[in-house]
Amino acid sequence: MTTYDEVMAALESAGTAQARKIYARHGITSPMFGVSYASLRAIQKPLKVNHALAVQLWGSGNHDARVLALMLADPKQADLALLRAWIEVVDNYTLSDAIGGLAARSAHARTVAETWAHEAGEWVSNAGWGVVSQLAMTDKGLPDAYFEPFLADIAQRIHQRPNRTRYAMNNALINIGCRSAVLHERVRAVAEQVGEVVVDHGETSCETPVALPYIDKVLARKGYVRA
Repeated sequence: MTTYDEVMAALESAGTAQARKIYARHGITSPMFGVSYASLRAIQKPLKVNHALAVQLWGSGNHDARVLALMLADPKQADLALLRAWIEVVDNYTLSDAIGGLAARSAHARTVAETWAHEAGEWVSNAGWGVVSQLAMTDKGLPDAYFEPFLADIAQRIHQRPNRTRYAMNNALINIGCRSAVLHERVRAVAEQVGEVVVDHGETSCETPVALPYIDKVLARKGYVRA
């Protein structure tokens, strides 16, 4: 199973009505087979990284194929033009999140975070804030001060942003707050200013985490005790 046609056939065979029903509840409206993530990972594993195939699968317009494409894509070959072309046609948070994950592993993570997070579109800004979260968690070379403009944006605008962007901004607030003791204190002030972040999760059981209790729990596991 190495060609586009073979992979598409494997995806179609792995699809189920139950998965299609679940995905529809999560806002997936594009054509899909309904392939579980366990099956997607099983299909992806022998293919490893295959950027050319990823580009072909993305071009299919099929939701499952696009999820798999983002598993196969090579971050080293994911330039800004490709990331922009892909995010521009996204119509759900699942793909938006996954593109953010790809961008975060690319050489353009900071550029994406610094630009997309502030754009008006829900799926672009959601992906951008996802990259902010990833930078907070993984880029140890960044100074804490790097995240100050993002915290200011959260404090000023989170309640006015699109639905899924609010969720991503709340997650970024949590991840920035878990980065260091200094940022924890800054994030505490922002979280108290912001208050409850309301996100409509539709017909799902998903919930929006409350920032401060979540952060405190993570830092307690790390042995941090507030003075």
